[in-house]
Amino acid sequence: MKNKIILITGATDGIGKQTALDLAKLGSKVIVHGRNEEKCKNTATEIANKTGNSDIDYVSADLASLSQVKDMANLIISKYDRLNVLINNAGVFENEKIFTSDGYEMTFGVNHLAHFLLTILLLDLIKSSAPSRIINVSSMAHSGNEFDLENLNSEKSFSSYNAYAISKAANILFTYKLAKDLEGTGVTVNALHPGVISTKLLHKGWEIGGASLESGAATSVYLASSDEVEGVTGKYFSNKRRSRSSSLTHDEELQQKLWDISYKMVEKFL
Repeated sequence: MKNKIILITGATDGIGKQTALDLAKLGSKVIVHGRNEEKCKNTATEIANKTGNSDIDYVSADLASLSQVKDMANLIISKYDRLNVLINNAGVFENEKIFTSDGYEMTFGVNHLAHFLLTILLLDLIKSSAPSRIINVSSMAHSGNEFDLENLNSEKSFSSYNAYAISKAANILFTYKLAKDLEGTGVTVNALHPGVISTKLLHKGWEIGGASLESGAATSVYLASSDEVEGVTGKYFSNKRRSRSSSLTHDEELQQKLWDISYKMVEKFL
């Protein structure tokens, strides 16, 4: 993994931070993303000190603002001539119906739309870096909902769990559609369930504990670094093994419809 440049969203805490730490140990150049610049800087310094890898950078942006997502992408493009791995890891769980600065329901806006936009903006850089990898952190919670395209923004009703489930299903629908679109480019796109891991998000949503952060980062690290998945694309993984995502995520018509809706939502930032 030496000489590989990896961007990880939501890397100042929880699974994302552990993923950054583990990939830094493998010698990769890791770009830590977070919402707070000072926290990003401190996390990058901490990872460098713990791993002996001084090639750690950071970028800050609030994923609840699509203009900040665009600014972050532009900074990455201007600063780096390649991006070997993008790990879309950041996620939120909101117990109340609140909105992003762009007017989208927060859970859907951050968990799906921000990463949809970021990935599209970075796509030319990622393709020019092939063989390269895009990894979307989803959740087994993706199967716990009916995917209503007319309620993506909680227009009809809001439930914290349903909003989270929809956003995580959207991660996989996006993964499968993008993987097909990128066939033959040398870019692979896969999604994963990290496990039930002790994070702030898990406690906020379910008020329970879970497995270790090391366990939660393991599948992301595997998909980013393992030769075993070289060329493997359009798959869903759990515990470092291929798994079967819910039947709705394999609906190609739904994949296309979600893509079209998402594109319209972020179009002015493209």
